[in-house]
Amino acid sequence: MLCGRLFLCIYWFRVLGCNAVYFLRQINNVVGNIISYFCIFPIQEFFLVLLIFIQCLFCIKKFFFLPMEKKDNALTYNDAYNFFPWGFTASVLFYGIMITGKAGRLMQSIKEIKEYLQQCTLEELDQAVGTYATDERKGVQLAVASALKRRAAFEKEQLRLDALLEYERACYAQGYDLVAGVDEVGRGPLAGPVVAAAVILPKNCTIEGVDDSKKLSAKKRESLYEEILEKAVSYGIGVVSWEKIDEINILQATYEAMREALAQLNPVPRFILADAVTIPEIFIPQRGIIKGDAKSLSIGAASIVAKVYRDRLMETYEELYPGYGFASNKGYGSTEHIAGIRVHGICPIHRKSFVKNFVTTGDNQTKGAFGEEMAVKEMRRLGYEILARNYRTQGGEIDIIAKKDTYIIFTEVKYRAGRKKGEPCEAVNQRKQEHIIRTAKAYIAEYALDSDFRFDVAEVLEENGKTFFRYTENAFWIA
Repeated sequence: MLCGRLFLCIYWFRVLGCNAVYFLRQINNVVGNIISYFCIFPIQEFFLVLLIFIQCLFCIKKFFFLPMEKKDNALTYNDAYNFFPWGFTASVLFYGIMITGKAGRLMQSIKEIKEYLQQCTLEELDQAVGTYATDERKGVQLAVASALKRRAAFEKEQLRLDALLEYERACYAQGYDLVAGVDEVGRGPLAGPVVAAAVILPKNCTIEGVDDSKKLSAKKRESLYEEILEKAVSYGIGVVSWEKIDEINILQATYEAMREALAQLNPVPRFILADAVTIPEIFIPQRGIIKGDAKSLSIGAASIVAKVYRDRLMETYEELYPGYGFASNKGYGSTEHIAGIRVHGICPIHRKSFVKNFVTTGDNQTKGAFGEEMAVKEMRRLGYEILARNYRTQGGEIDIIAKKDTYIIFTEVKYRAGRKKGEPCEAVNQRKQEHIIRTAKAYIAEYALDSDFRFDVAEVLEENGKTFFRYTENAFWIA
C-alpha cells in the first residue's frame, strides 16, 4: 500500500508538468524574460517559490482528492506518460531561465560591476546598489561603498548649492528676476590686464562645482567655464590694460573692467551682486558681498569666467615674452617671474607702477636686456636660428650670433626710449663697429668657421607708450 502511494506521488508530480504547462508557458512569455534580463532577485525568488507551491497543490490534489479511475477531466497513466516529456521540460526550462538570469548576475566580474556602478546615473544608483548589496565578494562591496560615497557627495553638493542661492533668492523675493554676479581677477599681478566678468544665470539655476575660482583646479575651471557660458542667460567680460592700470590705479581700473562687463549684458540685469565692492557709476541696485565668490552662485560663476579668460591671455603672452613664466605664474610675483625681470628687464605688458620695487626702469642694463629679448623674438619670427647670445672676448661683446641660409650673422642690438638722442642705430658708431668686428673674428677662429658673414643691427624704440622694432641687414662690414 505504501509503495503504491509513493508510486502515485511520483506519478502525479510528473503529471504536474502536463497540467501546469500552459500556465508556466504563459508566465514565461509574459514575465520570464523581463525578470531574467533585469535580474531583480526578490521578484525571481517570489515567482520561483510561487510556482513550486502551485505544483505542490496540484500534486496534493491529485494524490488525495481525485479517484484513481479515469474520468473525463482526469489523465490516465498513458496520458501522463505522453505529456510528461514536454510539459516537465517546459517547467524545467522556465526555472532554468530564472535561475540562469540570477546566476548570470552573480557570474559578472568585479570589473564589470564596478564599471556598471560608475556609469549609473544617480537616479539608478539606489536600485543598482540594492542589486549588488548581497554579493559577498570584497571587490563588489568596495564598488558598492564607492557608489554610496558618490551618492553622499552628490547630496552634500546639492545642499551647498542650495546655500549658494541664498542671496539670489532674496533678490527673487523682492521681484528682481534677473540677477548678475560680478567678480574680477588680476588685481595683484605685476604684469597683464585686470579682467572682470558679469554673469546672469537662469532663475534658481545650479551648476555643480561652482565655487571661488581660487579653490578649483585649472582643469575644473576650464570645464565649468564652458558649462557656465552655455547655461548663462547672458555674460560679459571686461578687460583693462596694464597702461590704464598705471594711469588710473588698480582699484579704478577694476571698477572700469566691471562696468565694461556689465555693459555687455543683454538683457540688462535688475540687480547686481558684486564681490566685496560697490561699483561706482552704476545705477542698477547692487550689493557687495565680502568673499562673495564663495557665498553666491552668480559671483562664483563670474569669478570662474574671469579667471579662465585671463589665464588664457597670459598663456599667449608667454609666447610673446618668454623668460618670465607667464604661462605658470599668470603675471603674479613668483620667484621665477622676479628673477626674469632682474635678468631680462621689464617687458611691454609689465605694470610699471607695480614693478618699481624690483627694477629701476631707467637702468641701461635693464633696458638693454629688454631690447635683446625683443630682438631674439623678432629674429626667430623672421627665420633666424640663434646660435649664441652675449658672446664676450677681451676685445668686446656681440649681443646675438645667428644663422640664416649660408650666413653667420653678428647682430648688435640697440634700445632707446624716444628719439631725443637720435635713432637707435646711430649708437653703433665706428668705434663700436670695430669692437664688434674684432670679437666676430675671435668667434670665427674659435669655432673654425668657413662661411659667409654679415653684420646686422636690431633697433628697439619705445615712444608714446608703444614699442617699435626695426632690423637692418648689412648695417656695416669689414673694411
